[in-house]
Amino acid sequence: MSINFAGKVAIVTGAGNGLGRSHALALAKLGAKVVVNDLGGARDGSGASPQAADDVVALIASNGGEAFAHGANVAKFDEVEDMVQQTMEKWGRVDILINNAGILRDKSFGKMDLDDFRLVVDVHLMGTVNCCKAVWDIMKQQEYGRIVVTTSSSGMYGNFGQSNYGAAKMAVLGLMNTLVIEGKKANIRVNALAPTAGTRMTEDLMGKEVLDMLTPEAVTAGLLTLCHDEAPNRMILCAGAGGYASTRLLETEGVFLPPQEQNADKVLECYPIICDTDHQSELETGFQQSEKFLSKAVTQMQN
Repeated sequence: MSINFAGKVAIVTGAGNGLGRSHALALAKLGAKVVVNDLGGARDGSGASPQAADDVVALIASNGGEAFAHGANVAKFDEVEDMVQQTMEKWGRVDILINNAGILRDKSFGKMDLDDFRLVVDVHLMGTVNCCKAVWDIMKQQEYGRIVVTTSSSGMYGNFGQSNYGAAKMAVLGLMNTLVIEGKKANIRVNALAPTAGTRMTEDLMGKEVLDMLTPEAVTAGLLTLCHDEAPNRMILCAGAGGYASTRLLETEGVFLPPQEQNADKVLECYPIICDTDHQSELETGFQQSEKFLSKAVTQMQN
């Protein structure tokens, strides 16, 4: 199977630099019409300029592709709505949404100003929510949609100085999980990308030799597999420096305690069983956890 995006319309946020730029160029090269979204701000979210997005559009056009730029701040829903409206007026559909836009305001939690926490959450989480909301009914009506959210190892595993970024990046996985369920009947598939790349977001965290290995293009190769016609659903794909892996959230089988034993001491005593991974499984809905626990309780009462 050869992946291509001929006839597809894609919106890529934060596409003026780094990963977003790489994603937009690759989608266009494979036939997609691309909306290059970028506010044009600095790494911390300050400032704005159309230059970066315009440069990407010009490059796509010089290679024979179709694209236009839009400077929507993804944290502002009215600006996102305008971007989507312009896309519909120009091309009549939205097939692919790549939520890539982001900022950093790193500082240890004790020293972090709550305004910096809120701003990072607004851009990464609410920016993703706003973009998904703006295209959701369109994708449902056309019975086709491919959405990628951008998560991070900082969210899934933690990283010093990134409580705001990590919280937002874990939150988009919660959004993904529910959108997968709600979009399934309409052929909307939602996946997550956890990238490691040498961009302006990471340039002061790693040496040049390491950064040279962490090319955005290597991450984009993984991104393309998450948004084509036969894309998976609810996958978390990790990509960086030519390495590709998946992360899964698993739950152990656990243990049932009868009412007379439902106390803290007994739960602590059962930790070895509770944490036993031999029969762990991946749940598809939150209700499955309740169903599992209730099934254990009913079985025990019947015995």
